[in-house]
Formats: sequence, structure tokens, C-alpha cells
Amino acid sequence: MTTLLVALSTLALLAYPLIRRFGRNVFVLLALALGAAFVIFAVQGPAIGSGEILLESVDWVPQLDLALTFRLDTVSWMFALLVTGAGALILLYCRNYFEDGEDGLSRFGSVFIGFAASMLGLVIADNVYLMFVFWEATTVFSFLLIGHAGKQRTSRSAALQALMVTTFGGLAMLVGLVILATAAGTPNLSEIIAGPPTGTLATVAVYLLLAGALSKSAIFPFHFWLPGAMAAPTPVSAYLHAAAMVKAGIYLIARLGPGFGDVPGYRETLVVLGAITMLSGGIRALKQFDIKLIVAHGTVSQLGLLVMVLGVADPRTQVAGLALLFAHAIAKAPLFLAVGIIDHCAGTRDLRKLSGLGRQLPMLAAVTALASASMAGLPPLIGFVAKESAFTELIAVGAERPIAVLAFAAVLLGSVLTVAYMVRFLWGAFATKPGTQRCTMLHRDAPSILIAPAVFVVLVIAGGVAAPLLDPWIQRAAGPTADPAEHLALWHGLTPALWASLGVLALGALLAWALIRRSSAPVFSLPERFSASHAYWLLTHWIDVLAVRLTALTQRGSLPFYLAVILAVMVSALGGTLILSESLPDQLVLTSSPAQLSIAVVMIAAAVFALRARTRFQAVVLVGVTGYGMAAIFALHGAPDLALTQALVETVTLIAFILVIRRLPQHIGVRATRSRRLIRALIGTGVGVVLGLLALISLGARVADPISLNMPELAYEGGHGANVVNVMLVDIRGWDTLGELSVILAAATGVASLVFLSTRVDTMPKLTRRAARSQVNEILRRVEDPNDPAQRRTWLLAGRNLDPSRRSILLEVVVRLTFHALILLSFYLLLTGHNTPGGGFAGGLVAGLALVARYLTGGRHELGATVPIDAGRILGAGLAIAATTAVLPLFFGQSALASAWIDLDLGPLGVVPIVTSTFFDIGVYLVVFGLVLDVLRSLGAEIDEQEEKDLGGDQADAEPTPAPTVDLGPGGAR
Repeated sequence: MTTLLVALSTLALLAYPLIRRFGRNVFVLLALALGAAFVIFAVQGPAIGSGEILLESVDWVPQLDLALTFRLDTVSWMFALLVTGAGALILLYCRNYFEDGEDGLSRFGSVFIGFAASMLGLVIADNVYLMFVFWEATTVFSFLLIGHAGKQRTSRSAALQALMVTTFGGLAMLVGLVILATAAGTPNLSEIIAGPPTGTLATVAVYLLLAGALSKSAIFPFHFWLPGAMAAPTPVSAYLHAAAMVKAGIYLIARLGPGFGDVPGYRETLVVLGAITMLSGGIRALKQFDIKLIVAHGTVSQLGLLVMVLGVADPRTQVAGLALLFAHAIAKAPLFLAVGIIDHCAGTRDLRKLSGLGRQLPMLAAVTALASASMAGLPPLIGFVAKESAFTELIAVGAERPIAVLAFAAVLLGSVLTVAYMVRFLWGAFATKPGTQRCTMLHRDAPSILIAPAVFVVLVIAGGVAAPLLDPWIQRAAGPTADPAEHLALWHGLTPALWASLGVLALGALLAWALIRRSSAPVFSLPERFSASHAYWLLTHWIDVLAVRLTALTQRGSLPFYLAVILAVMVSALGGTLILSESLPDQLVLTSSPAQLSIAVVMIAAAVFALRARTRFQAVVLVGVTGYGMAAIFALHGAPDLALTQALVETVTLIAFILVIRRLPQHIGVRATRSRRLIRALIGTGVGVVLGLLALISLGARVADPISLNMPELAYEGGHGANVVNVMLVDIRGWDTLGELSVILAAATGVASLVFLSTRVDTMPKLTRRAARSQVNEILRRVEDPNDPAQRRTWLLAGRNLDPSRRSILLEVVVRLTFHALILLSFYLLLTGHNTPGGGFAGGLVAGLALVARYLTGGRHELGATVPIDAGRILGAGLAIAATTAVLPLFFGQSALASAWIDLDLGPLGVVPIVTSTFFDIGVYLVVFGLVLDVLRSLGAEIDEQEEKDLGGDQADAEPTPAPTVDLGPGGAR
């Protein structure tokens, strides 16, 4: 199971380039992949049928009970078949539904497979935390699929609505899962259900889980998001909203029923909310003129039916609920697919404009009629078998549980509405209507587009005729019971359930006939302002208004104001705590070395002079002095790693500040008033005093030996490294480092998005490197006039692009001689950092500083010629390498980030240790290097180009020519 999920995830990554290269034909390949997954699960049928349960578990973080635990029992096996089988058929449908060259087609295929993998992981995951990860993954993927047509406002708003509603429910569910797992003492869902905890906390947790399940399955009051999501393409509606995503909440309710059905109010809550959903969905379906919305509101209604039947939480109704679930999925999916074909062919979904399609598309009409008949509950289809089973079991359970009587009444009334709107759907889609112009075929799809709907309909027929063959599986999935449910079959005799089914069909047909005769809106409904959808938009509107007003009040655009508030709160909170504390140290040691005092004096002087600086450049340099002072203090205290990293970070930060202040006035023109200076002085003094006291109290509060005493031994035995700092970063606390890399990536993207005007992708390297190389080679072949400054020999790739008056031969020579040495030094720090000062972070900074030197000397063209790769790709590659290194040990039965090593004996050269965490460090190196490159290209090269355009300079995208051009970059006297 783990291997299958990894394979599908890999396929999701490969789908994008494959579809982009080979077009829609790749959907056939993707369908075959999901079909193969379906076969793999189908092969497990005999074992599952004999009562065997397949388990796989890989430890993730054992200390937190996090493990990749998958469990394949009868219920999860049936859902896995549904997810993979329906996904394969719908992908096959996509081959004809989409056209090559459609916007976002590659992304659609990749996201679709990602969703299928997430949904599959959700139904087979046994660890509740792992299940939640897949649960939220389906939310994210569904957001992307619903918003496929991102240029349309309706698609964007529908995707956002679905995301917000289901995410809200998911967060509530997470809290419930944590409470249940803690109370039960196990994170495995199967064990929680087998031995359910009791008490108030457990009850609250169950209702939190129900909030997540009901929001996911569009049950009242969360029912409004699903019809809006019909803005998605038809394959999305058929898969997510008929066969997969909305079934996730139903799946969870089916799981919870056997263990928590006796929780106070559990059955009543689900039956009442399900009844409201079924009846309101059926009524709204009858008032729609868009045939896709008829099917969509019908889906909401049927989800309410499923929640009612499963919410009774009796093993007998569990059988009927599971039968209804699969009957609904395989009948509703072809209805959505048929709507997509009608929309393609006729160019409209308005039943008032559709006429005569039944004669023009007879095969489609037949397939759709059979699927609709199953939804309505006509024999000999699976819908009839499942609905009759629901009637039978609700009647039987109603003798013991009064809530089942309410459910039975709601199911009867809702089923009448189902028959009515399905008849109206068929009439609206295919009937020849008097007075309505016959539809013109705008586009005829290939006959193969009917394969997927036809296969679904064959299953609908087979499920009804062969119901006795399906019965053992569904009975086993429902679990053992003292009162077994009625076996699934087409004929049980003249039972009350049969008479109920016949009555429903007759009343539904009469209602449909009466409504079809009306030309206006067929049914009465409350005004839209009383709907849940309107309540949602009203709530979000007032949240937006509140956010705008709060932002206007607190976000003034004044950095001094923000800092003053933050620091004042810190002084108040920490200062009050320190005043109440009496843990002052017994003795105070001012310094441990005379050098500390001199360094402190320099730092204090720099800070004081920074307050009096008249130019921004002076202020930045003086602030940097305090950073270098800290590096010196680290070095004095025997922390060379920290000292090296602090010095490198301070250097890069100083350069970044200088790049920023280039676009600001040179002088600090605005001087604060006397009162503001006094307030700032008080806040600054308070911060200094509070932090100083905090440091003293922290040092005096230690009463036990620090855990750092064991770090050297832990680093060597667990990470095979003598450099404790580096081993902690890439091994002991590697998860923190991985999270920090993600933050760096997000920060780099944010900075670049604020600077780049048209596109985030840097096209500069592609335009300059080839021209720069040919130019340099040409210059080196010629003997130039040394007296002509315009013809002076260039020592850099793109040095000729600089104005001769701004060139510095000294800088060019120095950079040319030191660049490669710096790169080699960065490699040395990377590869030896596990045992000596250095590591990927320091190495990446050194390599970044080498790039800084190239940029400051040769400008933006030199930067582009030096690294002809987009910074985003380097950042992404680094994060991918680090994440892969973290996850890879799981496939060898080890915990995440576990290290392995070998000592390579090179004879006279000594023994070289090769540690797997070095590859993690390579990822860190690439991320840091990519960050520096991104900063240089955004705050440096991009601003240079914008300056040139503002001043009417050369076109930034033009390839450099051998003739000298004016460059306002920092390569000269800036």
C-alpha cells in the first residue's frame, strides 16, 4: 500500500511534463495507472473476503505516536476500489472531454492524480494523524481542481468557498482526533473504534469529528458549497462530488457509527441534519433550470440520505447505507459525465433551450436514462436494491429506535423528490419540447467518450442483477450483529419495503408530471437572502470589513510605530514577570576575558553613533559593527561555527541592506521631534534593561546540568560527526532545519514578488551567457589598444557591458582570481562541516558572497552569465533534496532523518567518513545559495533594469553586443 501511494504520488509529479509534451493522450496512460491500482486491490479480494486484514506500518516519529499505518479491511477495500476504479474511468473520459492546448491542462492532470492518491491514502490510513494529512490534502487538491478555470471569477470564488468551509471542518476534526487518540491511548482508528473512550471529552471529540465529516460531505448547514463547486469541469464534478471527495465524510461516519453510536445525541444529530439536507436538496433540485445544478443539488440530497441511514448507527442500517453509497457513486458519476457531453454538443445546459437531443444522441440518452432510473430506484438496477434495503432496515430498526422512524419518513419524502427531479432532468435534457427550437449540434464528441459512462451503467445493471453476489461483502463490511440485515436481492416478496418503493415511484412520477407542465419556476422556495449560501457570503463580507478597519487602525505604514508597539509589549510582559521574580544570581561576573570588554565598548560605540548617523549608509554599516562584534564574542567563547555563520550572515545582510537603500534618499531627512526621541529612548532603555536582567536570571536559574553536556557523545554516536552544531542542524533537529528551509523559500518568493514587475521567472541568464562567452572569446583573440579605455581587456564574462568609466581593472582581476577559490572554499565547508567548523549553511553563504563579488564588479549581466539557472529552481532543488533525504530512511525500515554512514579508507590519504546527512546538508547549501542569488537578482539586477528603463537606458532584455553600453549597476563608482 505504501509503495502504491508513492507510485501514484510520483505519477502526479510526472503527469505535468508528460501532458505538456504529449497532450491529452497522456490521460489514457494515467487511466491505465489508476486501473492497475484497481486491479491490485481487486486481487486482494479473496483474502479480504476470508476475513483477513492487511496491515502496513512504518515508524515516523515514534515519540509522538506518528507512524505511516495503513489498514485494508472490507470497508477500506471497497472504498479503495471505488476511488481507483472511478478515477480510471473518469481519466479515460478526460481524453475526449479536453482539447489539446487548453489552459492549465497539464496542471489539471497532475492535480487529479494527486487528489486520487490523497483520497486513496485517506481511506486506507489507520493512524488518525496520517488520515488527517490525507484529509487536508484532498481539500487542497479539490481547491485547485474546482478553480481550474482560474481566470473566471465564479471558479475562483467557488474554489475559495469550498476550501474555507472544508478547512474549517477539518481543523475542528483535528482537535477531535487529538482528544480521542489521547483518551484511547492509541492513534489507530481501528483500535479507537474497538475500545471507544467515554466521558465528556470523548463526547466533545466525537462531535468535532462530525463537524469535519459533515462539512466535507456538504451536509446542512455546510451544504451550500457543493452546488457552487459545479463551476469546476465536468470530470471534477463526476469524481470529487459523486465518487470521491464528498464520500470522505460519509466514510468517516460509517467508521464512527459502530463505536460511538451510543454517544448522547449522536443518532439524533445525524438523522435530523441528514433529513434537512435531503429535503432541501431535493426541493432546490426541482427549481433549477441548469441540468448540471439539478444533478448537483440531487447529490446534496442523496448525501443527506446517506448520513441519515448511516447515522442510525445500527449494523443493519450500516448494510443499507454502504449499499446506497456505492449505488449513488456509480449512478451519479455517469450523470455528470453525460451533462458534460450535452454541454459540449449543444453549447448550453439550460433545459429551456434543450430540445430533441434524445433523437440526436440516442446512445447517450439510453445511458443517462439507465443511470437516472437507478437514482430514482427502478428495478432491476442497483439503486432499487439499495433503496429497498434502506426501507427494510429502517422499518426493522424503527421498532427499537424511534429515531429510525423519523429517518424512514424523511427517506420516503426525499425519495419522492428524487424521482421527480430525475424525471424532470431526463425530460429537460433529451425530450423534444413543443415551441422550443431543436438543438443544433455545435460539436460532436468521439464515440469513445461514452466508454466511461457506459461502464458505470453496466455496473449499475450488474449491481442490481447480481446483488446476491455483492451481499457477502457489504454484510462483512457492516460487521457482526445479533440481528443480521436482510440480504441484498431484487425480490423479497410483497414486503412493506416493496410497497414503499412502488408508492415512491408513483408519487414521484405524478409530481414530476405536474411540475413539467409549469412553464415558470416549478416550486416555491425561500428568498435567497435566507439561504445558507447568503449567510456565508454575509459572514465573509463582514469579516473583510472588520479586517480592513482593524488594519487601518493598526497598520499605519509606519515601521517605527510597529516596532514601538512590539517592543513596548515585550517590555511590559517580560518586565512585569522579572519584577515578580526573585531568582537573581548570587554573584555577578562582569567579564571572563579582557577582550570581551573591548569588544563591548566597540559595539556600544557603534550603536550610539548609529543613532547620530546622518546617512542611511552610515547607519547600516554601524549597525553591522554590532553583528561582527557578536561574531567575535562567539569566537572567544569557543564557538567557531557560530562565529563563522554570524560573520557570513552579517556580511550578506549588510549587502542586502545596501542594495535596498540604493533606491532611497541618501540622507535621513526626517528628524524625530523631541517628544518622540524621548519615547524611543525610554523604550530602548527598557528593552536593554529587561533583556539584560532576563539574561542574568536565566543564567542564575539553572540548577541542573545542561543537556548540552551529552551533545558531543550523542552527535558522534547518532550522527557520526564531531561538529556538534552541524550534526544538530542536519540530524538531531533536522525537522526544524527542514521547516526553516521552507520559510526561507517562502521569504525569497515574497521578496521577489514585490520587486519583479512582469514575471517571477528570471530570463536574464538565457539572454546573456551565450553572448558573453562569444564576446570574451573574441576579445581574447584580438590584440587591443591599451591606450583606449573602451578596449581594455575584460577579466569577467560580461565585463564589456559596463561603461568604461565605471570599470575597475583591479576589482575585475581580484574577483577573477578569488571567485573560484571562494567556490572551492564553500565546497570544503560543505563537505567537512560534519566534523570541523562549517556545513551547508556556511558553505552556501560563502558561495553566495562569491556571487556578490561578481555582481558588484560586473553588474547584472555578469550575474546572469555566472549562474544561468533560475534562482527558484535552485531553491526548489535544495528543498527537494533535503526533504528526500529526510523521508528516504522510511523505505529502509528506519525513522525519518535516520543517518547511516561508512568510513572510506583511502590509504595514505586517511579515512573519509561518508554520512547520509551530508546529502541533507547539500540541500541546505543549495537553498542558502539560491536565496542569495534570488536577493541579488531581485534587489540588485531587477532594480538595475528598472532604473535603466526609468532613465531611458538600454532595453533590459536585449543581448549584449561587443560595443560598450552604459550600465548603471553597482559595478563601478556607485
